[in-house]
Amino acid sequence: MSELTLTVMRLGFLAVLWLFVIVAVQVIRSDLFGTRVTQRGSRRTATDARPPQARQNAAAPPQQRQQPGRQRRGAPTKLVVSEGSLTGTTVALQGQTITLGRAHDSTIVLDDDYASSRHARIYPDRDGQWIVEDLGSTNGTYLDRTRLTTPTPVPLGAPIRIGKTVIELRK
Repeated sequence: MSELTLTVMRLGFLAVLWLFVIVAVQVIRSDLFGTRVTQRGSRRTATDARPPQARQNAAAPPQQRQQPGRQRRGAPTKLVVSEGSLTGTTVALQGQTITLGRAHDSTIVLDDDYASSRHARIYPDRDGQWIVEDLGSTNGTYLDRTRLTTPTPVPLGAPIRIGKTVIELRK
């Protein structure tokens, strides 16, 4: 083997070794410090001057569209995290689907070892009721101590448990 070939192989091996070390450090860092949570703002672009409700209705599937002013009396208006690391977090219910999980693009990002990346979703049905659905999570989603197997309507104030996090619909 020539000296040049041997030097190129040594440098290649050294590059692969450093790549391995960098990836290992990144994995350890993400385990120690968790995932980065990005703040979402409600920015409107100049090209879409429609009100937020009209943009949402256009993007939502037909079964999830909500007519303005069609909310029932006594219907929940917010989703509140009552237990877990996000205690006190509130999300306004405006007819949109709310996703729960560890994924950074979820509506509520759960920093919980027992939550899946796409754990559950909460969405309104045609009658204005809110439905919770487990998205095939490993540890399950519980509504009032009952493990969910099908999409289930959520009564006002009933606890939805995902790992150590408890979420409730409130007025």
